Amino acid sequence: MPLSFIKIAVGVILLCMGRRLFWLFVGAVGFVIASEMVATILAHEPQMVRLVIAALVGLVGALIAIYVQKLAVTLAGFLAGGYFFMNLLDAWALQSPERSWIAFAVGGIIGAILMMVVFDWTLMIFSSVTGAHLIIHSFHMGHTMASVLFVILCVFGILFQSRLARPAARSR
Repeated sequence: MPLSFIKIAVGVILLCMGRRLFWLFVGAVGFVIASEMVATILAHEPQMVRLVIAALVGLVGALIAIYVQKLAVTLAGFLAGGYFFMNLLDAWALQSPERSWIAFAVGGIIGAILMMVVFDWTLMIFSSVTGAHLIIHSFHMGHTMASVLFVILCVFGILFQSRLARPAARSR
């Protein structure tokens, strides 16, 4: 229960403030990807051990983002782009699991390039997708309901962050 609450809280913060709190986005992407990799690689280890390892990876990612911003954000763009493109193709059954690394590489390259070229918008989109992912995976619901809620949360996050990014209108 506490882990779900933390995922939901971080997800909501990413939906609303991912662009401004880029270091949290980098840490969250590190945590999400590390938790899935550790669950596969160390399946025999207790869940607490896997959680601690994933949290440490996320923390290291966040610290790197604070001190080496451009590199960390580009790397997070690669990881987020690869992870979400691979999962998108898996969800639509457009690739075989044996070739998922190709989708990861293609999505990663696209994500890294987008992060370097159109940083603000890519960060808003990726942080909204990551936030929605964390929230959705904290609940057990059907595939259709999860997909609809995921899209709604992503759109909300992008719109909310884009409103925050606009300069305030000057009064005359």
